[in-house]
Amino acid sequence: MDTAALRHSPAGVPIARALLEHESQQTEAGNSRLIRFRVGLSAAGSPLAENLQATPLGVPVRVTGLLRRSRQRDSESDPIIISVSRLEQLAESTA
Repeated sequence: MDTAALRHSPAGVPIARALLEHESQQTEAGNSRLIRFRVGLSAAGSPLAENLQATPLGVPVRVTGLLRRSRQRDSESDPIIISVSRLEQLAESTA
């Protein structure tokens, strides 16, 4: 996970945005495939936004939320964002 930036809405609600990188081996039609992608994360409200912002770079996480389209329409933004409702830091893999 890339570092989250914390800001506040005009109403004072904390909002954090970050970039999540996923990589795994999946089976499709009997064949193993490497799946790799990046997706934007957005967390609003306390303590969720602060927890996302405080998550160290590279720590494995489990994210629960809903997928939505980004309102940003430039080449620097991610077209799909997970609006985070739950964030869980996972133990580092020993494999």
